[in-house]
Amino acid sequence: MKVKRFFKYFMVIVSALAIAFTSYAFDTTTAAPTIVEKDAPEMALMEIIVPSEDMLDNLVASGYELTGYVSERNGELEVHAILSEDDSELLESQGYEVNVIQTAQDVERMLNQQARKSLNKFELSSETDQIKVFRVDYFTNQSGTFLYLEAKSSAGRDVTMTAEWVDANGEEQTANMVRKIDAGVYLYHYVLTKIDSVPNNVVITTNQNGQVETELTEWIEDGTPVGGEYLQNFVDRYMNPTEITERIESLAEEFPELAEIIDLPYETNGYRRHAQATLGSTVPAAFVLTSKAWGHEGGNDITVTVEAPDEANQDLAVSVDGSAITVSLATDDSGEPASTANEVIAAINETAGDLVTAALYRQSDGSGVVQPESTISLTDNLSAPADISRDPYTVKAIRIGKHRDGSKLGVLGYSQEHAREWVTPLVSVETAERLLRNYYTDENTKALVDNLDIFIVPTVNPDGGHYSFFDYNMQRKNITNHCGPEASDPAYRNSWGVDLNRNHEVGSVYNGYIGGSTSCTSGTYAGPEPNSEPEAQNLIWLAEQNPNIKFAMNIHAYGGYFMWSPGAYDADRNPLPVPTAGEEAYFWEASEHILQTIKNHRGTVILPGRTGPIPDVLYSAGGNSADALWYNHDIYAWNFEVGADLWDEERERWVSVGFQPDFEEGHAEAMEFANGLIGLLEVALANANDETNPETTLVPEGGIYDGPVDIEFEMSEPATVYYTLDGSKPTMDSAAVMVGGTRDLMESITIEETSVIKWFSVDAAGNIENDYNPNGDDTNYNIAAIVIDDLPNGINTGVLSSVLLQNRFEFEIPSMTRVLQNKLTPISNFERQGDGAKVVHHMQLFLNQLDKLEKDGKVTEDGNLIISTYGNAMIDYWSE
Repeated sequence: MKVKRFFKYFMVIVSALAIAFTSYAFDTTTAAPTIVEKDAPEMALMEIIVPSEDMLDNLVASGYELTGYVSERNGELEVHAILSEDDSELLESQGYEVNVIQTAQDVERMLNQQARKSLNKFELSSETDQIKVFRVDYFTNQSGTFLYLEAKSSAGRDVTMTAEWVDANGEEQTANMVRKIDAGVYLYHYVLTKIDSVPNNVVITTNQNGQVETELTEWIEDGTPVGGEYLQNFVDRYMNPTEITERIESLAEEFPELAEIIDLPYETNGYRRHAQATLGSTVPAAFVLTSKAWGHEGGNDITVTVEAPDEANQDLAVSVDGSAITVSLATDDSGEPASTANEVIAAINETAGDLVTAALYRQSDGSGVVQPESTISLTDNLSAPADISRDPYTVKAIRIGKHRDGSKLGVLGYSQEHAREWVTPLVSVETAERLLRNYYTDENTKALVDNLDIFIVPTVNPDGGHYSFFDYNMQRKNITNHCGPEASDPAYRNSWGVDLNRNHEVGSVYNGYIGGSTSCTSGTYAGPEPNSEPEAQNLIWLAEQNPNIKFAMNIHAYGGYFMWSPGAYDADRNPLPVPTAGEEAYFWEASEHILQTIKNHRGTVILPGRTGPIPDVLYSAGGNSADALWYNHDIYAWNFEVGADLWDEERERWVSVGFQPDFEEGHAEAMEFANGLIGLLEVALANANDETNPETTLVPEGGIYDGPVDIEFEMSEPATVYYTLDGSKPTMDSAAVMVGGTRDLMESITIEETSVIKWFSVDAAGNIENDYNPNGDDTNYNIAAIVIDDLPNGINTGVLSSVLLQNRFEFEIPSMTRVLQNKLTPISNFERQGDGAKVVHHMQLFLNQLDKLEKDGKVTEDGNLIISTYGNAMIDYWSE
């Protein structure tokens, strides 16, 4: 039985045991079966309903290939896997429920209620907890209206959290919120539930007496389908990679003024394999023959016959007649076969070595006696018709744009890194055809094509795509075999290949990140080394050769996810560097536009719980291509997972669609996510046209505070804020404001002692606040003083005199502070007289003199600002 290990760490119910298996595949070759597995087992996409946390750990440890789909629904867990019939029977005998997805039979059983482990090591606090609300959303799709909430308790994961609201009929409604935990880390509580009407507000409470009331926000406003003269619906069936490539070539030929084909430089291994056969029925006597020639170049013509002479005491002999190999076994005194597998292997390699290589079967010691077998033909097990080339394949991109010279902002869309995701290349082809066929009739399309440089790679993985289409529909990887002889018999053929979305160097398993495997038969095999595969090299080449590419979309299936970097973390859940708060805000802002365009086709809403940075909503995917684009090439890169769950009204539950749904559903997915890819282009065009500088405001503003202050920045648009607190000029190398934590946006900065903060902001288009040049001599950054002083006797000239003394070294000549202190004497007299108007007038003159001293270089900017903060406080006091 062939099984693969599972790398995925589910966001709610994951254990340390799962992490231990991130780099090791369950290896069937370590077992000692007596029966030879001569053919690859039939596999199917199945759902596994996991009834307890312990059983989830066992499932992860057993190493089955889980697809990447997991659904958490109020304590129930549904996992999808690629299983054989024997696998499913074994799992059922262990207490799991297993149902086939890819049949007409609908699964009507509800998910088992998950048994929860006691979490005794965490004690609830007796104090009232604080609730931080992340999301309070409602949305309406084709199936109804839904409420989605996310909130985090300061008391930790063991609190019980409940949402309450009043519906349109005045009846109180409640929903229990579920903990979301990943790798033992508490992220937040959440709930997704269907509602009959949108309430005015929702109250979230905990059993620690925490409570917060909040209004709702619509997640993706109601959209209407694109109509009128806009041309669409260009894909009418699933297409194999050859047909996909021919389609984009014909488009480029038809629209030469708008499109061209780019031949990517690294050819794939090709849809080809050597012909093979496994002989023998017991492991010690089994051996494997592999043709030297590719199957289509003569390997498939080779036959082998193993016979035993009728006479006793005959010697082992091998003969070759053209492509026919005959093995005549040695016999013993009684005329029985006497040749061991080791002896037969040696004889074949010596005599028939020009045709084949003979090797031991898996981990056999070759000591078993080989038995006669009738003529067997070697085969490469490839079933595609002859018009599917077996040669190394040139992957092609279509480049669309009125100006394809690198002068316009570039956008990259690519699909079918994973071979079995048949809908994804349809998204790419549909998008390309819409852009070209609507160019002359649709103003929005014309604006996109005129002002962007668009690159689309519909099938990154053509070899795997052909194999999935014609041989093994659940193939995920390419089909290049990097395994040694122990895992290279033909029964392993559906396990060979490299996961192209784990083969990149950023966040690789080879660099200590999880999500990829080093086992050549694993579904997430990262390859023998990072960037080993031509398919991965092609993608990076495209980014390197076209530095104008600033946006990208990696299109996958299924589950309806919408994600961005960081996409990998290590065993301790330390992620790759997170985006700045401004970058994260831009990811969210752009995503909402893209998701709106997806909804416009048929009402599909990508759930807010499946939108966000990859570790927040899914799992570590170490070595993925989007991370390579984001971290190494500064490209805003997203990941689609087409195929959002559909709501089953009768069963009142979400149901998944699978990798290869019926085409009616597949077509709808292609249409709506082509909308989404167009939405990305619209985001890119807005970015290209953005010439407005961002603006930021410090909150709270500069001034005097009696204790530590948490400061934040309000901004006119998503922008990254760079700042200093040490008096230095802010640059692009200064500290940046980051996100505050999981599902949070902007962190606050705690000021515990008097500080001068200098800052500027940069938006996603590169516009800099105030046109400040951080690399030049400009000083038009923002500046504010946060003074920490409790002022027990209030603000007065005595305080200001002490401040002058404390800041004397901010002056070119420290003794100048004495002169300034003397200038405070008349102001002090006006204070005693209670003459506020004169205090204000003379204090303003005092501050004007400080400004002149700064302009003349006799006092530092920071010193002037701190002293002036006290002076302005006096002016405010006496102006009241």
